[in-house]
Amino acid sequence: MDFPDFSLTAKTMEEYRENHWPNLEEAIGRLLVHNPTDHISVSYAQIYSYVYRCVCQQHSELLYNDLILKITSHLQQVSTHLEASPPENIIENFSDALNRYTASLQCIVPVFMHLNKSYIEPKLNRDLKMELMKLFADHVAEKHVNTLICECIVLLYHLKSFTFCQVAAFS
Repeated sequence: MDFPDFSLTAKTMEEYRENHWPNLEEAIGRLLVHNPTDHISVSYAQIYSYVYRCVCQQHSELLYNDLILKITSHLQQVSTHLEASPPENIIENFSDALNRYTASLQCIVPVFMHLNKSYIEPKLNRDLKMELMKLFADHVAEKHVNTLICECIVLLYHLKSFTFCQVAAFS
């Protein structure tokens, strides 16, 4: 009967906590806050390599949970920033936040493909990209939907008034 090598498990856990996750966390953070038009130096091969090693060392669940916590924390900061926005800027700021987030997901999701295929899809019956978009909906969009709708109504009202004034001026 074979028993698991707990020293190996402890060693790989230590490696995960001290090396793999801190490097992944830093790279994810940089991808989340960069401007999509700016070049940032992140080695996608290195990120993928860390993800692959974590999955192979049986840290998929831990990696998934850490990834979700990291992105949730970022989205809570985005939401706080939107709360501080003047109402007249919320639509533009929300749009910028959504565009920046979806651009960052185009970089993040592919490097976590191995985690998605070996853990998230088969064990959780979910898709990583959909999970990360749901996080945006839960932590940002739903918190600001009422303000966004109110500002859209205000803009629509001003647009109708402006259009009516223009038509009346040309009559």
